[in-house]
Amino acid sequence: MNVVSEGGDGNLMLRGYDPVAYVTAGSPTPGRQDTKAEHHGALYRFASEEHRRQFISNPDRYAPQFGGFSAEAMVYAVPATTDGRTFKIIEGKLYLFENPRAKLYFEMDQERNLRLANQYWESEVRDAPSWQVQAWRRLLWRVPHYKSDPELAEEYAKRFGRKP
Repeated sequence: MNVVSEGGDGNLMLRGYDPVAYVTAGSPTPGRQDTKAEHHGALYRFASEEHRRQFISNPDRYAPQFGGFSAEAMVYAVPATTDGRTFKIIEGKLYLFENPRAKLYFEMDQERNLRLANQYWESEVRDAPSWQVQAWRRLLWRVPHYKSDPELAEEYAKRFGRKP
């Protein structure tokens, strides 16, 4: 999982942002240190007790997909960290991205990319003993459809007639 330690909280997901607020407010909202819940070994903070209750009643609705790693990088089986600020809700689920450009690249073929990301998450990333080793492994031995940032930028420019 893409977790950090902060203010005495270890295994903190979303860098302390409230997972429910992504859906209800449409933006990353800092959670409070005194309003927390744990899910699958990760600690979540919430902006309100109501958000905490909503999360506890249906954590799979609000928890980020791919353990909080970037959805765009997961297309290549690479668990890449995110800061929680670039995201998208797809079919009611929270997906995070390394940066706005990664989100643009993912959206170029969202259906295909979502399928590939789910496939790699399930088949090799989710149960990998170490996300760092998995990342290095897939950066050295790339998936057949791998595209570099310059290649993705070129594809974006061709499709949309402008640079990303």
